[in-house]
Amino acid sequence: MVLWWIGNVILLVVVLPVVIYLLNRVLAALERVRGATDAILSGGVALIGELNGVPEALATTDETVKEVANGAVRYAGSVAKLLG
Repeated sequence: MVLWWIGNVILLVVVLPVVIYLLNRVLAALERVRGATDAILSGGVALIGELNGVPEALATTDETVKEVANGAVRYAGSVAKLLG
């Protein structure tokens, strides 16, 4: 029975403070992660307002790419005639 009391005292004096210390470190890291995720969320919400003009910009880009492609095909045809 005395060994049980010694084991309980060792548990309370040594193991329990270590477990509490490690738990405190994990909870501190959790709070840092929570703060970072809150910052990411607020940045994402702010970014949503900036994306309203994207479909129109993509349509303009598609038109520009088609025009450049037509010009490149004509240029390549002329170069092929000159070299060929």
